[in-house]
Amino acid sequence: MNTNLTEKSSKPIVDKVAIVGAGPGGLAAAIALRSQGIDVQVYEKAQEFRPAGTGLGLAPNGLSSLDAMAPGIVEALKSSGCEVHHTVLKNIQGETIRTNATKYLEQYGQPLLTIWWYRLQQVLASRLPSDIIHLNHRCISFEQDEKGVEIHFAGEKSVYADLLIGADGVNSVVRETLFGEGKPNYIGSMCWRAVIKYRHELFNDYELVFVKGNKQFMYLLNVGGGYTSWISRKFSPEYSLSHSADEVKSRILHELADWDESFRAVVEATPAEQIWEGPICDRSPLSRWSEGRVTLLGDAAHPMAPAMGQGANTTFEDAYQLRECFSDSANLQEALTSYEQLRIERTKIIQARSALGEMRYYDTNFVASTGQTQERQMSLHDDFHKWVYNFKPSVKI
Repeated sequence: MNTNLTEKSSKPIVDKVAIVGAGPGGLAAAIALRSQGIDVQVYEKAQEFRPAGTGLGLAPNGLSSLDAMAPGIVEALKSSGCEVHHTVLKNIQGETIRTNATKYLEQYGQPLLTIWWYRLQQVLASRLPSDIIHLNHRCISFEQDEKGVEIHFAGEKSVYADLLIGADGVNSVVRETLFGEGKPNYIGSMCWRAVIKYRHELFNDYELVFVKGNKQFMYLLNVGGGYTSWISRKFSPEYSLSHSADEVKSRILHELADWDESFRAVVEATPAEQIWEGPICDRSPLSRWSEGRVTLLGDAAHPMAPAMGQGANTTFEDAYQLRECFSDSANLQEALTSYEQLRIERTKIIQARSALGEMRYYDTNFVASTGQTQERQMSLHDDFHKWVYNFKPSVKI
């Protein structure tokens, strides 16, 4: 590869890209770069794709990015998830406080979809040849020079590429190797969640239910196919993890002791071993994501609190923007510089607002003074959210 080109060539600026991480970010990046004629190989530490992850929201900015990279994929996601037409706010007694009709499609050209992380992964993986996704490859280190990158995996396996993309999440090995930051920042919020086959007449007539407690809240999401995702978070200055799956389930049921039985029932119906417990974490924004022939994407680059539901959506923006930088640049360094310039400031702002939003969930004074919780944060009339959702990729033929 000639990195001294001064004019854009029709030939890809790199021949081979290795992506560490086969979550939605890594798979979306693979789809994006393969469309440029690049040999992309994805390496994932899991030994198999299995049902995992939580329910999440795909907002207009994320869906627009995906649609620009893989036309038709949004329709597949609609079939695998749930298009949200209404949201409802309830109190812990199960009483409805307010019901809102969503207007994402009318205002931004894309809906709000709720989908199981696992189904999202499946849809994205279906757009790629199976032989480019390599399971049971846990990245442990890499070395680079001016010619390429050698990536090392557990079990003495190594591969060589022109570029390494770290799409390996909040605990990214690639990011840690580049910048040596240590553990992520705990932001004071504990989380319990699961996805199960479940229906309850109190909330399944709605697509998205938000229940506000005392410095504690719960989401109930219809994620399609008869599956419900429940997510409970609680303000906790210190965090501690339970010692067993049964203890995890007992702990969350204890936290919901004063809540209506309908909310406790969905937790009761969940096998203990399927409940995930953990802290909500982020990391301080970086001033750069790249070094030489290595760069970051998604949660590896900008892990954020889930309050705004922008983790996956900004990740898909990353993948789209990286593709455009590769298409428009004369060499790799130019492409990575442009990628950082386009992405770092935007994601830094969204990270900060997401952390603020997470704490506002628990701020009783904020709630009392405004009379609003999630509806205020997700208001379609808020200029900040318009700026987020109005991300509009240009589709090149």
